Amino acid sequence: MLSPEERERYARHILLKEVGGPGQQRLKAAAAAIVGAGGLGAPAALYLAAAGVGRLRLIDHDTVALSNLQRQIIFRTDDAGAPKTERAAAALAALNPHVAVETRAERLTEHNARTLLDGVDLVLDGTDDFATRFAVNAACQALRIPLVSGAVGRWEGQVSVFMPGGPCYRCFVPEIPPDAETCAQVGIVGALPGVIGSLMALEAIKHVAEAGETLAGRVLLFDGLGATARTVRLKRDPDCPVCGHD
Repeated sequence: MLSPEERERYARHILLKEVGGPGQQRLKAAAAAIVGAGGLGAPAALYLAAAGVGRLRLIDHDTVALSNLQRQIIFRTDDAGAPKTERAAAALAALNPHVAVETRAERLTEHNARTLLDGVDLVLDGTDDFATRFAVNAACQALRIPLVSGAVGRWEGQVSVFMPGGPCYRCFVPEIPPDAETCAQVGIVGALPGVIGSLMALEAIKHVAEAGETLAGRVLLFDGLGATARTVRLKRDPDCPVCGHD
């Protein structure tokens, strides 16, 4: 049950017919893992905590750097040098004490992904390298956990939802691109991760609250420089090494 304080805190959600009391109860009962507490994970975590998702698990091995602060809005200047999970958890607790925050200050790999992600209802992947995205995707498919995936670079971003059984992320990106680039190499406009990270949180909230239609089976492509957005449909690859033989 929601306490009187929670009913006031989430009043604007409860007024929405697509969420209401039952949807807010589902959010309170849910557990979500956020892989990467950086540009995408920062706004996503803030909005999920504000929305009342009952348990958040933050997974990131990194420490806060000054170059992060241009876009990773969960941190402050005094956080530089501290573990990202530690400082992000403190910010989320200050925002909403009703949310339980777990931290895992370690790098997610193909070897530990299932252990790190086990026991949650939903995973949000905001990492910036394909090897980690592949590991997260494989673990989510094996554990039958829905995955909200986001990516950004320069002025462009994308977000999708990958459900158990596919199409999965490897249907979309079969192999690591030979010319894969990171934000540290090519740059990124600071507000862009806020747009995509917020969309990731929105997809997660819709999924948990059972509201509307998510991006399952579709990818939303956003061009910040041209101020345009479009969605494309994904097809399951029968030869996908992850979900092709489910």
